[in-house]
Amino acid sequence: MKFFRKIHLWLSVPFGVFVTLICFSGAMLIFEPEITRFVRSDIYYVAAVGDEAMPMGELMERVKSSLPDSVSITGVTVFADSERTYQVNLSKPRRASVFVDQYTGEITGRYERIGFFATMFKLHRWLLDSANPHGDGMKVGKTLVGISTLVFVIALISGVVIWWPRARKNLRRSLSISFANGWRGFWKGLHVAGGMYALIFVLAMALTGLTWSFNWYRTGFYAVCGVEHTPRGIQGTAPSKDKPEKDGLHRGGRGEHGEYASHGGRGGRHDGTNGEIDGDNRGGHRRGGGRRHSEFGRWQQVYDELHDQNPDAPQITIGPETASVTLGTTGNPRAADRYEFNRRSGEITPATLYADASEADHLRGWIYSVHTGSFGGLFTRILWLLGALLGASLPITGYYIWIKHMGKKKNHSAIH
Repeated sequence: MKFFRKIHLWLSVPFGVFVTLICFSGAMLIFEPEITRFVRSDIYYVAAVGDEAMPMGELMERVKSSLPDSVSITGVTVFADSERTYQVNLSKPRRASVFVDQYTGEITGRYERIGFFATMFKLHRWLLDSANPHGDGMKVGKTLVGISTLVFVIALISGVVIWWPRARKNLRRSLSISFANGWRGFWKGLHVAGGMYALIFVLAMALTGLTWSFNWYRTGFYAVCGVEHTPRGIQGTAPSKDKPEKDGLHRGGRGEHGEYASHGGRGGRHDGTNGEIDGDNRGGHRRGGGRRHSEFGRWQQVYDELHDQNPDAPQITIGPETASVTLGTTGNPRAADRYEFNRRSGEITPATLYADASEADHLRGWIYSVHTGSFGGLFTRILWLLGALLGASLPITGYYIWIKHMGKKKNHSAIH
């Protein structure tokens, strides 16, 4: 037991401050999408829902006309909520996109992470180390995050070993937090009992988070799960925790803040002809977007067909020759079916259905879901928020207990 006490103390003291920063910043990111949409509702929501959205081809041409020649449109994401604006993904800069009101054709704004959340993400992943954080090499900040997380896991396990012998004699008291013994008793209770309450949640976050820190750990983690680690194939429409694999939807067909590109709702549904691209464009409402030989000519047709097949899809993303449909029903928000289509005829063929994806891709999505608490919707995300905040408090309360103990020990020595 003495060994575990030393391990718990001497690993926690030097790395505790990093653990607090990592847990706190992670907690701040859990509800980033909702907060961002609330703060910037004029960008993410239309001014008024119209009777019918403009043809997708026409919308894309309007957006294209506002872009520099060096920037192209790589896809458009339509959300199930008809009040949400379309998200148009751009070729550059990295993860760039603009939002357009599908009823008026007005560009409402561009994607830009709120400064606070940008800082929290950099803190969570790299401890603000800005030296090419997306590079392949191990950066100082990223390495410190990984080591601190690993130390946190050891501290949690050793804490349980220390706690259990006393807890089994009076479990109720060991799980109580009160002011019965003043502030010192409260902080000790928060450290001990709070640690037990948060144990499962913070362990889940830490053990999954380590897969983004160390290749050796990621390989071992997959092996323990009985899965061979392979390069990312289909992770929804795109990968990223870092993003996030964590910062949200990433390369190719992404939705903002880690949401997968998809769509639904009536936005983009149109009546008209069979969508032939070289029609006479009377009224501009043909499904091909109404523009002869437009590069976006079949996007509306493809969207309509996929939406008819997947009416409950949270999001759908259409690109030059590919599309993705986020499923939203598996507990894994990154689960998506991917398709390819003929840009001339609009004929759609499955590329990779989520059900047929590799076990590695399934596990990759679940790692992200468990790490962020998104697998169970709002309820689990709230639990993860509280767990992360409790996790952030553990080093602080631990420092308090340690300093008090050292002071008491010093006074005791002085007396004798």
